[in-house]
Amino acid sequence: MSGDFTLEQKRYLEGFSSGLQVARFGRGAVAPAAAPSKPTGPDAPHLEAMARFEAQGKKLSDPEKWKREEHPFDAYGRLKDQAEKNEFPTPADNFRWRFLGLFYVAPTQEAYMCRLRIPNGILTHTQFSGVADLADRYAGGYAHVTTRANLQIREVAAKHATDVLEAVLDIGLCSRGAGADNIRNVTGDATAGIWPHELLDTRPYAREWHFHILNNRVLTGLPRKFNVAYDGGGGVPTLEDTNDIGFQAVEVLPGADVARGIYFRLMLGGITGHKDLARDTGVVIPPEHATKVGDAIIKVFIDHGDRTNRAKARLKYVLDAWGFEKFLSAVEDKLGHRLLRVDADHIAARPQQDRHAHVGVHAQKQEGLSYIGVVLPVGKMLSAQMRELAAIAHDCGDGELRLTVWQNLLISGIPEARLAEAQERIEKAGLEWRASSLRAGLVACTGSRGCRFSASDTKGHAEAIATYCETRVALDQPINIHLTGCHNSCAQHYISDIGLLGARVPINEEGDTVEGYHVFIGGGFSTEGTIGREIFHDVKAEDVPQTVERLLKAYLKHRESPEESFHAFATGCDVAVLKQFAMKITL
Repeated sequence: MSGDFTLEQKRYLEGFSSGLQVARFGRGAVAPAAAPSKPTGPDAPHLEAMARFEAQGKKLSDPEKWKREEHPFDAYGRLKDQAEKNEFPTPADNFRWRFLGLFYVAPTQEAYMCRLRIPNGILTHTQFSGVADLADRYAGGYAHVTTRANLQIREVAAKHATDVLEAVLDIGLCSRGAGADNIRNVTGDATAGIWPHELLDTRPYAREWHFHILNNRVLTGLPRKFNVAYDGGGGVPTLEDTNDIGFQAVEVLPGADVARGIYFRLMLGGITGHKDLARDTGVVIPPEHATKVGDAIIKVFIDHGDRTNRAKARLKYVLDAWGFEKFLSAVEDKLGHRLLRVDADHIAARPQQDRHAHVGVHAQKQEGLSYIGVVLPVGKMLSAQMRELAAIAHDCGDGELRLTVWQNLLISGIPEARLAEAQERIEKAGLEWRASSLRAGLVACTGSRGCRFSASDTKGHAEAIATYCETRVALDQPINIHLTGCHNSCAQHYISDIGLLGARVPINEEGDTVEGYHVFIGGGFSTEGTIGREIFHDVKAEDVPQTVERLLKAYLKHRESPEESFHAFATGCDVAVLKQFAMKITL
């Protein structure tokens, strides 16, 4: 006979035991102390992790307390009530509503920003024009492409908080988990399925991960935000090495302990705002197992990520404290099997990526078809421009628009006979498909116009740099210039050829300040992964265009040959030498 009790038998025994305890207490016996109940359900791992930190005498951060008091996904009714009263949230609810994709961005704007989730950054033309419509109806009539190949709309009134969230669902998109302590929008290869020499189409893997997150509440409310990216070896860099998890497609050669073929190389710990790129773990993963491995990594992070110090709560700090082997061992315990390891000698060189592949016309692997990379002014599009881009994708292409981590988009599947029409219509919309080397690599975060953390108007200053320099410097090599407003480094200034970090620059002894930047040089990504070095400190914003001009002209004057990239030039020189070169340039 089985030793297991049925559910009914268990309930009977629990009731019988409770009755005996009550009877004993009634006769004068001392009632036993109630044992603390063990958390159950999908939030249990998070609650248990919080309790472990408290048992060590540590104090939880406020966001951890807010999550424990009320999970954001259980509070939608209160958000709806606030919307009906046209009220903005308390600090605790401001944090909670970010789980739904809403960010209250006061004092820079007395409004919400709504951020979406778009797996692999690919939308249909109807979804894209639908975002334009809801931006007009509920927001400021424009949208931004983010550095996670995503869209966000701004200036959403309090009364439209739930209207916009529900309208996003109506067009087949979602915003759930797009902010706060969650796994952010999953990025994938912008040219997935269309690049001639790609190793792997990342779309199905990004999509699988997207739905895995949405349907597993345990994967929300992490110790801190978490980024995951899939790079398939296409032409447009995905910047997977800037993510907590980077799944990088590689070809394993004969002679390894695993079968020859295409795998994902596992990279961990990227967080460029903390001056760290993801590192190769030596692990390779069959692509069909990527979601299971990612799930196990997240669950180890849930158990051991810091719940007390937000500044040290990212995955990087668990890896720093444990080392990679201990962490991978914990992941294997979650999986129930060993991970595959392959020596770097058995990994083939990856296909060359093109730093301009996200701009202009490029042939696809499908014969007779091309895509056009459209330049957006530091990621911003007016709703009318969005509707026209959607119409171009429908009329001239395959009906899809592909967002990139470079704050622009691709229109794919255009036959040769329709290229000229598409190009002309893009220009008539006030946008560009041809770009100078400077504008093609210009990236800026939201800046002080829409983010309270930003010390400078990054988007405005980026435009000033482009306008000033493009008529004064004739570039013949791609250049990346990234402007970020604060140390969160949303625009990833540390991996740029020229990176600018927003700062308040002192102008007198009384402590008055103006907007400005610290300037970094020589950052890189992928095979040139490097953290940039500071070359100038406290440059006033009004002087930044001339500073950039000096650096670009110093490069053109002192590089070894026209083929030498800015990155090679900058990393090959001492910072003091580079500074000297720049200061000797006559403007």
